Amino acid sequence: MDATKTDGTPAGQTNGPAAAHRQDGPLTFEIRGRTGWITLDRPDAMNALTLPMYERLAEICEAIARDGDIRCLVIVGAGERAFAAGTDIATFRTVTDAAAVLGYEALMERVFRAIEACPVPVIAAMAGAATGGGAAIACAADIRLAAQNLRFGFPIARTLGNALSVENLARVGELVGLSRLRELMLTARLIGAEEAQAISLVSRVVADRPALLAAAEEMAAGIADLAPITLSATKEALRRLRRDGAGAGDRDLLLEAYLSEDFRDAVAAFAEKRRPVFKGR
Repeated sequence: MDATKTDGTPAGQTNGPAAAHRQDGPLTFEIRGRTGWITLDRPDAMNALTLPMYERLAEICEAIARDGDIRCLVIVGAGERAFAAGTDIATFRTVTDAAAVLGYEALMERVFRAIEACPVPVIAAMAGAATGGGAAIACAADIRLAAQNLRFGFPIARTLGNALSVENLARVGELVGLSRLRELMLTARLIGAEEAQAISLVSRVVADRPALLAAAEEMAAGIADLAPITLSATKEALRRLRRDGAGAGDRDLLLEAYLSEDFRDAVAAFAEKRRPVFKGR
């Protein structure tokens, strides 16, 4: 399959000196300005993920530095039909014993935790089907945007007969509430973009995939101007809050932010009537 960048130009081209591009089989990673773009690139298979795609997605998120050039990550699917229609069914032909089941679930949890722990905000920009593992990736992201043709859910009781882990259920439940989660899981139905926005699963709905990419790019550009340490600390605090509740420790996060160069510069900038320059240090 020929690689295509998210802006539609051939894989060998870039958008200027700050842009970079890497093709990892059916997963494309590109840096445009201060935003990293991850494209799940199997449109003929509705962007269903193979195990190497999951592994590469985790590797990218784990390699992001808070004080590096990338200030935001966007995950998109190639084409109009799907963000990602879960795991490639061929994968499950080898999931035939306890070791294989637990190994597969361990990889899934590595991916979702890598997205959550990524020190920069992660935006899932969803067009078309976002189901199963694709929906789980979106729920691990910090912000979800949707095109009008979104179909979101976990229809596994109708399609595969497997199960979601408790941690995955907790992620989805945190976003939509346990009552809605029960209804979605026990009926195996998919929801559209407007319902997803009504239940606060997605932040914004736009007309189509081009508008979706534009909205994600605009949001990422705004995020890139914000204080990286504040964003990273907020992401980690929210992760701890879900895991440990309101008593979760935060001393390290508070000290890191208040004792940073960025904080000192921002205080000085206020007195000097200038905009602070956040460097992530």
